[in-house]
Amino acid sequence: MIQRFYRNAAIRIILVVLAIVLTKRLVGSYEGLILRITGAGVLSFLLVIFWGPGVIRFLIRRRLGDQVQFDHADLNKLTRHKSNTPTMGGILIVAAIFVSVVIFANLGNMYIRMALFALVWLGVLGGVDDWIKLRHSAGKGSRDGLKAWEKILFQIGLAVLLSIYMWSYGRQSEAARNFYFPFSATPIALPLVLYVIIAVLTMVGTSNAVNLSDGMDGLASGCVCIVMMVLLVLSWLAGVRSWAGVFNLPPIPGAAEITVLCSAMFGATLGFLWYNAPPAQVFMGDTGSLPLGGLIGYIAVVIRHELLLLIIGGVFVMEALSVLMQVGYFKWTRPGPGLPGKRIFRCAPLHHHFHLGGWAETKVVIRFWVLGIIFAAIAFATLKLR
Repeated sequence: MIQRFYRNAAIRIILVVLAIVLTKRLVGSYEGLILRITGAGVLSFLLVIFWGPGVIRFLIRRRLGDQVQFDHADLNKLTRHKSNTPTMGGILIVAAIFVSVVIFANLGNMYIRMALFALVWLGVLGGVDDWIKLRHSAGKGSRDGLKAWEKILFQIGLAVLLSIYMWSYGRQSEAARNFYFPFSATPIALPLVLYVIIAVLTMVGTSNAVNLSDGMDGLASGCVCIVMMVLLVLSWLAGVRSWAGVFNLPPIPGAAEITVLCSAMFGATLGFLWYNAPPAQVFMGDTGSLPLGGLIGYIAVVIRHELLLLIIGGVFVMEALSVLMQVGYFKWTRPGPGLPGKRIFRCAPLHHHFHLGGWAETKVVIRFWVLGIIFAAIAFATLKLR
């Protein structure tokens, strides 16, 4: 048995080496890009599928299960069956994306290197938050995860670093420093300060919006898959100057390589959906939602589609706005200190509002997927309207 294990391991190592050699020879060619896009998606999917059972067993052994608790008694009753479901499954997503991108992407591309940096940064941030939160739930921690300002501070720091570097790198292309509206091909030149502000709002906002959406089995992962398919197409169009000209899109040199990242994210998230479909065997937690959302925002900044992302990720926008509206209205209508205010929704984020309204969880998830597809179609329609 031991000999068989080492023989199989040797075969896998040889195949990986051959894949690396082959893909590096294909870097730069049109046909090679198609193969690398496919390879990254397939590999990341298979890695999550094969690693999934072992990681889930590990999380269960370490008792890293979620203790579902809300400030709403009825919602606690509806979700009590989710208690002790292992969390931090985002480790699968982060690892699969990282390995697939390293193997299939051109690491000489600056956008790819920064994406890997963001992936690791946000993955570690989310992992620390999950770890503190879950150890606290097990009676071994001091508080319920990182404080909101702590997470925001690290997210802003990352976004500032990446945006300044992108601004400097954008000297080779005027389009990389402009701002574009979804229904117009006329750009607006951005100074460095505005560029950084827009990039920070996009990356930090998207990262937290995806995190807020991760509250039902398969909801966030399914919607991320839809968004990634749209961003893959847009990245490809932006990276090929002739195609960008056809649709009046900003041509971004090197952006075509981002398609490999999009494919890896799609494959890893689709593989995770295999275990996250209801009833979920594992939750991604902040370990997965923060880097997925952050990379979505990062890709939108690279290809200069920050505003269009509001349409592409319409479900995430709905979820985030519902929380902002609920909290803002609650504080505004509060008659005095310590007294409760009024609510717009039964509970926020929005998916809980419909769940408390009598919709089954699977119905909420599938209908939000449908909305995600509709938003994606609208986003593609704006290309024609340009």
